[in-house]
Amino acid sequence: MVFDLPEIKTASRVAAYVSVGREPGTGAILDGLAERGVTVLLPVVLPDLDLDWAPYTGASGLVAAARGLLEPTSEPLGPDAVATADAVLVPALAVDRSGVRLGQGGGCYDRALARVAGRAFTCALLHEGELLDLPLPRDQHDVPVHAAATPSGVHRLR
Repeated sequence: MVFDLPEIKTASRVAAYVSVGREPGTGAILDGLAERGVTVLLPVVLPDLDLDWAPYTGASGLVAAARGLLEPTSEPLGPDAVATADAVLVPALAVDRSGVRLGQGGGCYDRALARVAGRAFTCALLHEGELLDLPLPRDQHDVPVHAAATPSGVHRLR
């Protein structure tokens, strides 16, 4: 489904993440994008909870990191590298119909989304039931996403 989005089909660079725990699986997405020749950027969590970004080189190029995450071993490109992405796939606990997303609370993706606001297509990957009809609280720093992808389909927001 995510592969069928026009913004993903035409992207040459996509920022994404490696799913862990209960998050919707991203392994097939990462590998599928890489097989298409898309440069995939993955986050590396910095001590201040900002995100650096490094190229995905395959599952064998991932190592266990802090917070139970998997991170790439390739050379980080800096926090602003996300601004070079054509599309950004982000994790979320929930998203409302206006695109406001609820994350884990560290603000990592709030900073990343602020760096791409108005420049890149953004999509949260969700389980069924995590796209909400009721509005989520929105802070000034929150940047809404353009879409949410669930197993039943892609939902355009805003």
